[in-house]
Amino acid sequence: MINHNIHEQWMYYALKEAKIAEKNEEVPIGAIVIKDDKIVGRGSNQVESLKDSTAHAEIIAITSASNTLNDWRLNNCILYVTKQPCLMCLGSILNSRIEQLYYGMHDSEAGTNTNILELTDKKHLKYIQGGVLLNECKEILQKFFLKRR
Repeated sequence: MINHNIHEQWMYYALKEAKIAEKNEEVPIGAIVIKDDKIVGRGSNQVESLKDSTAHAEIIAITSASNTLNDWRLNNCILYVTKQPCLMCLGSILNSRIEQLYYGMHDSEAGTNTNILELTDKKHLKYIQGGVLLNECKEILQKFFLKRR
């Protein structure tokens, strides 16, 4: 792998999941969950294929990690996702007790304002950073929607 900082390296894996979604004609968003420097959960957007409005990449990755770890509590886990989570996904992130969140591109329409965390208990989700591989994450979404129009 290219020698980037660790967060960029992990985000490349989330981008691989986004490419899976794209191949399946889904909005190309991908997510991974990390624990102890290992991927324990993966998810790509599956809203269309599952006919399920809740089948966002983050939800799929959280479910995958919970199955891998045999626990709904994802203590000491980190989530990487290519686009800023929506309110539903942020709720799932908080409920699953993920500790850190890194995302690629900001979503001014559906993304949760990260300042909302000022209203939440920071007992579990202690850190959020956006803009990780921003250009790469933005490009895959832009190309997808250009093809659709």
